[in-house]
Amino acid sequence: MSAPAVPTNFLEVMQLLWPLAIVLLGVIGGVIFERRAIVYLRAIAAKTGWPGYRIVLSSLRWMTLLWFILAGFFCASLTLKLDPPLRSLFDKTLLALTLMSVTVVIARLAVGFIELYSGNKDDNTSPITSLFENLTKLAIFSLGVLIVIQSLGISITPLLTALGVGGVSIGLALQNTLANLFSGLNIILSKKVRPGDYLELSTGEAGYVTDVEWRYTVIQDIRESQIVIPNSKIVSSAFKNYGLPQKYLTVDVRLGFAYGVDLAAAEKITIEVARELQTNCLHASPEKAPFFLYENFGYYSVDARIFVHAKDYLAGLYMRHELIKRLHARYTLEDIELAFPIAAGFPMERDSSGLEVSPRLSERNYDSR
Repeated sequence: MSAPAVPTNFLEVMQLLWPLAIVLLGVIGGVIFERRAIVYLRAIAAKTGWPGYRIVLSSLRWMTLLWFILAGFFCASLTLKLDPPLRSLFDKTLLALTLMSVTVVIARLAVGFIELYSGNKDDNTSPITSLFENLTKLAIFSLGVLIVIQSLGISITPLLTALGVGGVSIGLALQNTLANLFSGLNIILSKKVRPGDYLELSTGEAGYVTDVEWRYTVIQDIRESQIVIPNSKIVSSAFKNYGLPQKYLTVDVRLGFAYGVDLAAAEKITIEVARELQTNCLHASPEKAPFFLYENFGYYSVDARIFVHAKDYLAGLYMRHELIKRLHARYTLEDIELAFPIAAGFPMERDSSGLEVSPRLSERNYDSR
């Protein structure tokens, strides 16, 4: 393209300024649309009550401004006399930018709607994780890039062939990474581990699952420290999930009543305290009723257990703490004696086989109880 001549009159100057004015008009229109129209549409969407509108409008954020600018450049190019090669390059560039911006919007919409409907009221569906979110974006962006390449007139068949051949060597070099990646997919698809579940591994790690990433599962223990565990380790090891099949947790406190206690009265008082806690405590699961069981005759006590129900694992710790305090206060008020090893401090006796057994209570010890 030959260099433009220096303008000698007002008309030639306007012919050069007109494309710039069109581009500037596109920028101004995009800013106004972002500042005014999107806010107005968001207010209308809020009245409908459907959260999907919020996802749609959030996905369009800054993209409408880009589209207005691209439209301004396209309209400005129509006023210019460009050589065919330069015109073709300019049009392909605008097309590529438009397709990539549309790909970004589709990726945002996909992730947003998956997040919206993945954990809706159904405990058997797992909320979205970083791994699932990144895989969704990767799939959409990969498809978008291939469409852009194809739209530019470049054949994608050699590219796919090269990726297929190179994928073998890449897979061999990244065996551990791929093992953790597919283990993470297994974790998500099996729905045995979900963000928010309290997990306890056989190797001792325990905490709330916060995310499942490409290679690791991140959990946070009750001290709010993060523990990063390879996905393959979780898949290959035994673990206990306190969030399945439901999040509420049954908490038990073991009790030992002295043999002189009225067991019926002790049971009644214990259940009263447990019911009051189950009804009034914020950490309790109120739809579940506590229950009480006597277990066996011990050396020093009649052993029993009281069961209450908490909302989750951490709530169960608070429930046990509060239940012990309230039971102790009520037993003290009602003169209910909790037994303790009155032979503690005495040397252990041995039976005929040589095994250590608890010493027998003397008449003095028995009478003192």
